[in-house]
Amino acid sequence: MPPPPKRDPEAEKQAMEWIEAILGKKFDGPFDDVLKNGVVLCQLINKLAPGSVKKIAEKGMDFKLMENISAFQAAVKKYGVEDETFQTVDLWQKKNISAVTKCIFALGRVAQKHPEFNGPILGPKESDANKREFTEEQLRAGEGHVGLQAGFAGGASQAGQSFGKQRMIQD
Repeated sequence: MPPPPKRDPEAEKQAMEWIEAILGKKFDGPFDDVLKNGVVLCQLINKLAPGSVKKIAEKGMDFKLMENISAFQAAVKKYGVEDETFQTVDLWQKKNISAVTKCIFALGRVAQKHPEFNGPILGPKESDANKREFTEEQLRAGEGHVGLQAGFAGGASQAGQSFGKQRMIQD
């Protein structure tokens, strides 16, 4: 099994500062320990999308706390984070904390697209689609054009070029 991707302390710090700014409170301890039981993550998504996680287990057996992480994952998918979520064990067993950081950055990006969000920014803004409409006439005009990527350069060749004296081979 390959080792997990390297952790980026600077990205973790930025993610933690963003979470603290959204929730309005400071957290002590390492990034992964603060997030491990999923309570902070559930509070975060409930702040961004109220009512996303109905019941947050503050303490209890391990499987109850792991349900917090699963609830967060389901809520961020519903909020708009598509492919950048993480597995529960990535956080709970600290197998891939960089995936957790990546998910939080994705959440920060997606939050910027929600009109009701006016909080702090984390990461770059997600781009909008730039859909283009062409008329039939415009599409037909492009059919006869052969681009340079097709391998035709307007008849250019190296025929007739000489590069110095030829090598003579004798039998």
